[in-house]
Amino acid sequence: GINAFDIFPVVDERHKDTMATKSHDSNFFYIKALGEIKKKFPEACIMTDVAMDPYSSDGHDGIVENGKILNDETLEVLGKMALAQADSGIDIIGPSDMMDGRVGYIRELLDENGFTEVSIMSYTAKYASAFYGPFRDALDSAPKHGDKKTYQMDPANSREALIEAELDDMEAADFLMVKPALAYLDIISLLRKNSDLPIAAYNVSGEYSMMKSAGLNGWLDAEKALL
Repeated sequence: GINAFDIFPVVDERHKDTMATKSHDSNFFYIKALGEIKKKFPEACIMTDVAMDPYSSDGHDGIVENGKILNDETLEVLGKMALAQADSGIDIIGPSDMMDGRVGYIRELLDENGFTEVSIMSYTAKYASAFYGPFRDALDSAPKHGDKKTYQMDPANSREALIEAELDDMEAADFLMVKPALAYLDIISLLRKNSDLPIAAYNVSGEYSMMKSAGLNGWLDAEKALL
């Protein structure tokens, strides 16, 4: 009965470079796979991931120069990714990179190229979290140096979520998302009270792994705890 899918790529190290060039290559497996999935399951809602980290030899979501993330230069790469993904026939763009201004940049680019019906689900409040560990291990996409605290959000600052939500609304996001989910129910509630846009919640790998391992070890009933 599941008919909506968020699809992420696992990219071999030999395909990675500092500019994530494979991320918008229409002949690379991710873009080709999206097109094939849409052909086979046209009724399915397909969401994609827009960020450099799966394809970057630096493991960061943006272009790195002298240890710093280049926000505006990264937008160009993200725009190319979004266009390539939209051209494959997908339904929702999910920019997970947390660069400033990327929602507006992608929306304008999509509209200019005739993809007005492709939605954007903004990673509005994506926190710098240890709960992403199992996912990064699966994708082998952890940062090769430093961390993501300069562009992901500070868990101690809930007011920043309101600023990000307002900016995303102004930049024409179709819905907002909070990540992680269970540890940030207060942020979900805060955005719900302050925004008319739909709010999504991303229950991440570390949260799932804690629940699953506790169930496997007999520490709790995982299914009852989940529900």
